[in-house]
Amino acid sequence: MEMPAPDPRILARRDAIVAALEAAAPGAVIHDPAETRAYECDALSAYRCPPLAVVLPRSTAEVAAVLRACAAEGVPVVPRGAGTSLAGGSMPTADAVVVGLARMNRVLEISAEDRLVRVEAGRTNLAVSDAVVGEGFFYAPDPSSQLACAIGGNIAMNSGGAHCLKYGVTTNNLLGLTVVLMDGSVVELGGPMGESGGLDLMGVVCGSEGQLGLVTEATLRILPKPAGARPVLVAFDSAETAGACVAAIIRAGVLPVAIEFMDRPCIRATEAFAHAGYPDCEALLIIEAEGTAPEIDEALGLIRDIAEGFAPLEFRESRSEDESRRIWLGRKSAFGAMGQINDYMCLDGTIPVSALPRVLARIGQLSAEHGLEVANVFHAGDGNMHPLILYDANAPGDLERAEAFGADILRLCVEAGGCLTGEHGVGIEKRDLMTVQYAPADLEAQMRVKDVFDPEWLLNPAKVFPLAVSAGRRERMRDAA
Repeated sequence: MEMPAPDPRILARRDAIVAALEAAAPGAVIHDPAETRAYECDALSAYRCPPLAVVLPRSTAEVAAVLRACAAEGVPVVPRGAGTSLAGGSMPTADAVVVGLARMNRVLEISAEDRLVRVEAGRTNLAVSDAVVGEGFFYAPDPSSQLACAIGGNIAMNSGGAHCLKYGVTTNNLLGLTVVLMDGSVVELGGPMGESGGLDLMGVVCGSEGQLGLVTEATLRILPKPAGARPVLVAFDSAETAGACVAAIIRAGVLPVAIEFMDRPCIRATEAFAHAGYPDCEALLIIEAEGTAPEIDEALGLIRDIAEGFAPLEFRESRSEDESRRIWLGRKSAFGAMGQINDYMCLDGTIPVSALPRVLARIGQLSAEHGLEVANVFHAGDGNMHPLILYDANAPGDLERAEAFGADILRLCVEAGGCLTGEHGVGIEKRDLMTVQYAPADLEAQMRVKDVFDPEWLLNPAKVFPLAVSAGRRERMRDAA
């Protein structure tokens, strides 16, 4: 994966830059090369590069001071939440400063009356719900990495999760933002009601992958906890049949809170890891309904009627809270379970639900063509696929084969009427495929938005846009340094 060469002029000023950072955020700077290695990559660990320095600020004011110092020195800045990005969104270059928000994890306000919580951007996703559960509320977006991933990263990638089918993704649960721009200015977007006059700048920032500013605080919508919830396991003898069942459920207008898909390789690995009690089958759906007991019974009855038309091998309702917990533990553990048995590359593309059977069949064909096994686990209800391409990181050429296989899957998603990403972002992983989805005029329009927020192109400059497309803007930044 190509990255720009570091600017030797910045590397030559390393000591002066570190001194400026320490003046901006005393006691928050890491510059020992042995310690900066902890920040050399994110969850796309096949690629890595230690940064020039790392800063872990404690407040919005310190973030602003750090960005002002970097802007004055012409130093690129790579924002970092918890480092769980699967697309290389927080991978640095050797001449970049990583600004990590892990220390900024406080709850600033809880209002049950207004159904909102305001938190610093370094707070983990699951810890947001933990903060409001005593009030009878929860925060709906729930990425599989929710135990570790930070709200700032969720906003950068517009993350979703298993329950986004009913509750939406981050942007649907976002009310307000505090954002620090590259020149150190602090702007407030949105508000307690999630509305403001003029342009929807909050909608522009959410999903912008750290290209426009650093989010330091977020006001989030919280929802009353449902009266109850119950998942079912539906087993099938083929992935295509399971995909067709999902399309039929959505077409019928039934709206469960979640529909998750797993195929045999993932089922077996997850069962060995989490002992969730999954049936051994070619494909499995986890479908959850919520509400009062009569509402759940009615919804699951409709889902059973639809599923029966596809001759499931098994239709099993959870019988207890413990069984429900284990069912979801298995799904949330899927990526970790696969990691115990193989190296893998996790992709993220989105397709129309109606295209699921055809796309799953074609992924199987591509697997044979590339000679690499693939495991499928994804949010089936909204067509957000997460194929896991299995390869041997120690075998010469295997990584390159996995990348080629992954590129073919992502092209397939676009050809099917979908897009390159649903929640993982573009980062560096999909950067060079942006021309598959966007025409030159589309990419130019997106880069002009970045020009307005970050005219010197110092924020995450090697991400999202193909390097050849963004070269002129990045070189302008270098010339000004």
